[in-house]
Amino acid sequence: MPPDSAKPSDADLAAASAPSARQAVAWLRTFVPTPITGGRYERYKSCLGALLGLFVTEWISRHLMGGFNPWFIAPMGASAVLLFAVPSSPLAQPWSIIGGNLVAATVGVTCAMLIPSQGLAAGVAVAVAIGLMFPLRCIHPPSGAVALTAVLGGPAVKALGFGFIVMPVAVNSMVLVLMALAFNNALRRRYPHRPAETVPSHLTRDVPPSQRVGFTRADLDAVLAARGEFLDIEEDDLEAILVAAELRAFRRRFGDVRCVDIMSHDVVTAAPDMPAADAAALLVRHHVKALPVVDDQRRLLGIITQTDFFDAQRTGSRRTAGNVRDLMTRAVTVAQIDQPMVDLARAFSDGGLHHVPVLDHDRRVVGMVTQSDLVAALVRSRTGTPAEPDARVSAAGEFGGL
Repeated sequence: MPPDSAKPSDADLAAASAPSARQAVAWLRTFVPTPITGGRYERYKSCLGALLGLFVTEWISRHLMGGFNPWFIAPMGASAVLLFAVPSSPLAQPWSIIGGNLVAATVGVTCAMLIPSQGLAAGVAVAVAIGLMFPLRCIHPPSGAVALTAVLGGPAVKALGFGFIVMPVAVNSMVLVLMALAFNNALRRRYPHRPAETVPSHLTRDVPPSQRVGFTRADLDAVLAARGEFLDIEEDDLEAILVAAELRAFRRRFGDVRCVDIMSHDVVTAAPDMPAADAAALLVRHHVKALPVVDDQRRLLGIITQTDFFDAQRTGSRRTAGNVRDLMTRAVTVAQIDQPMVDLARAFSDGGLHHVPVLDHDRRVVGMVTQSDLVAALVRSRTGTPAEPDARVSAAGEFGGL
């Protein structure tokens, strides 16, 4: 027998059990859901959309099918949650609900006919439906309930046989999708949810400049492939969120630099009634590539650039013999005098801009920011020293762009 002094004390036992207790508490905390990020207005829209969507779907289905029974199935309630509460989810897209429900209904009816045991038929139906929805790219969780309904729906569903796939499944699904399309787009939700495709400003195969540093889409695809999990978010949306977070962090670092700190103050401008030839002479004389067009109060009316002259000459237009107002571009990207510099980074890098007029609160032109100004400011912020002028940049003019 070991001596009593070799026995662990109560304090030792308590200390040994403490990590296990902490691990148990940490594990239990994982059952608590994370906060929902949707705003209050989005929640109201979700509730209203589900109410209208299900009411109209039931009403149309009942009148369209007459005495047909059943004309409405319970899984539509679960589909409404996705279509109206999280319309950006890949699980809520039109093909997801229509394709998923049709696949599940087909599998469910087939299993009900071929497998005598209802319990086994139900399990096989849901499992096979999931297996088919993955390659068909129509994962829709409520479709599992559709498969169960086909097996466990009772005599009325059993009597329908494969007709159950068309009525009520296809009819309910299509009407609810139409309601989701109408409702979500009426409230300016992008549905079907597909990220906007960006076209390179130079119409080449190069990716936008902002994607040539930091993480890339290839990095994101590689990480997702390594995880091997199905995520309830579009990859393009995930990429956009990560880029926005990266830009937010960048803004936190450089956000104290404003447009007024880096802009050119002595801006050469043109009047709308100035002859186009005189504006072209100003571009050459001052070695700049753009002239803001202003009125007598220096309020911005448009902008005229070298590109405007090139386009007119290329098309043989006689506008070059007219006034500036005949050639100028009226839709102008502008910046405010107190706007953070980093807000312009994406417009310059991916938007193909070379120059942005800076306006005061009365829309008067007070400066011009160019790519050269932005690069110099970034170098100063990065190194803490003034950027050395480069001969090639200087040749482009103070605000001529790169």
